[in-house]
Amino acid sequence: MAKDVIIACDFAGRQQTLDFLDAFEGRRKPFLKIGMELYYAEGPDIVRELKRRGHPIFLDLKLHDIPNTVKKAMRVLSSLDVDMCNVHAAGTVEMMRAALEGLTREDGSRPLLIAVTQLTSTSEERMQRELLIGAGIDETIVKYAQNAKEAGLDGVVCSPLEAAMVKDACGPDFLAITPGIRFAESARDSGASGKTCFPGVQDDQVRITTPARARQIGSDYIVVGRPVTAAPDPVAAYGRCLKEFLNQ
Repeated sequence: MAKDVIIACDFAGRQQTLDFLDAFEGRRKPFLKIGMELYYAEGPDIVRELKRRGHPIFLDLKLHDIPNTVKKAMRVLSSLDVDMCNVHAAGTVEMMRAALEGLTREDGSRPLLIAVTQLTSTSEERMQRELLIGAGIDETIVKYAQNAKEAGLDGVVCSPLEAAMVKDACGPDFLAITPGIRFAESARDSGASGKTCFPGVQDDQVRITTPARARQIGSDYIVVGRPVTAAPDPVAAYGRCLKEFLNQ
């Protein structure tokens, strides 16, 4: 099973994104995540442009609505020829099955479809106090992963700290795509507070680890944003991620 590093292109618009990617010209074409900020700013054209430039794309829109609406939305997204897209696992098995149906083209082909379990900014205390989910965070994530597998999805988004338990519950071929990646000098223990990895930017992820540790505990893809995009030398930071995660 292929593993890869996905760069989160959480930029405000097209020009900032292309300026960032110009540094990679003539080098390995990074797998890119296009999230809500960039997609809502630029629409599907930014997806098409980055695909033309040769980048694999993870379209991270986290669809969560009634099954019929999600099915129709996925039918639209399937025409963009992305490589991966996602829904919220909280939308139920029925919704995830509808998403899969809408995403699958007439010839049977489709992108990878994964489901978000709990965001890496969510702690167990917040989940229980604010979302009124009484089960522990580990139990909740495993159940959401099992629901995604039952629906026929390819894997889930979870923190790297939960990748091993997802694999244990759903099998080694069920994908674990993990944000919440920091280099060793900036990573902090889950639950710590008052420290930010990026000057002037609040670090809102709480369940985090390093690229090397993510590989060891079962991540198939890591999603890395600010450690690369905010680095003084993004190309070098990306190369470091590849080296540490792929063990090359």
